[in-house]
Amino acid sequence: MPYKLGRLAPSYDSRTLHFGDYLNAATLPAIPASRKWSAAVRQPWGVMANDTVGDCTCAGLCHLIQTWTANTGEEFTLTDTQVLNLYHIICGYDPAKPETDQGGTLTQVLTWSRKHLIAGKQRVGAFAAVRPLNHSHVQAAIDLFGGVYIGLGLPVSAGAQIGKVWDVPTGGLHGDGAWGSWGGHCVNVVDYDAEGLTCITWGQPQRMTWRFWDAYCDESYAVLSGTDWAALAGKCPAGAFDFAALEADLKLLAA
Repeated sequence: MPYKLGRLAPSYDSRTLHFGDYLNAATLPAIPASRKWSAAVRQPWGVMANDTVGDCTCAGLCHLIQTWTANTGEEFTLTDTQVLNLYHIICGYDPAKPETDQGGTLTQVLTWSRKHLIAGKQRVGAFAAVRPLNHSHVQAAIDLFGGVYIGLGLPVSAGAQIGKVWDVPTGGLHGDGAWGSWGGHCVNVVDYDAEGLTCITWGQPQRMTWRFWDAYCDESYAVLSGTDWAALAGKCPAGAFDFAALEADLKLLAA
């Protein structure tokens, strides 16, 4: 297949903040039945070299940046060269040494991106883990912050569903439908509705059902833009998310 994966097994850290701890249920308006952040994107979604190397963890974050900037200002799409440079810096990939194409973890990319500018322009302000099976929190994270950055244990059956709809095959979670039987992958999810979600991968939107999400998504993060924080926060209803508490906890962790 002309597709690469590249997400390594999740690396859990007890210090990781949790999205639900900062979501104010009492002041959170009803979560919309659907959200389509991708509608603002005008430039082509870049493949971002994920057809030749396993840089999906970098490509996934860069697709999220493309979504943010399309919705808050001037759309910014990183080139394949820029994404490969990130893969080199963060994950140690050296194009002269193919054996260094080993992929990466979501937290590895997010942690680096909190401390450094991406392509000299964008930075992650914070990230918080979202429990994948808590659909209301997943929807709230997408609605409030422009998407979620996720890890999947893709089954072999997903390969034949590319460009269609990712769903659990009729045989269930066995054989070609077994969790992770193809490998680990990272994408960003930009849209959701009652039937499912839309992620961006390999340069195109890819639909998935909620059943597929429940079966194969094992890590999910709400990522708050550090560069466009004010603009994105402006889309968040007053009091719906406790930014002050989050910033205070981040300072404690950095101390």
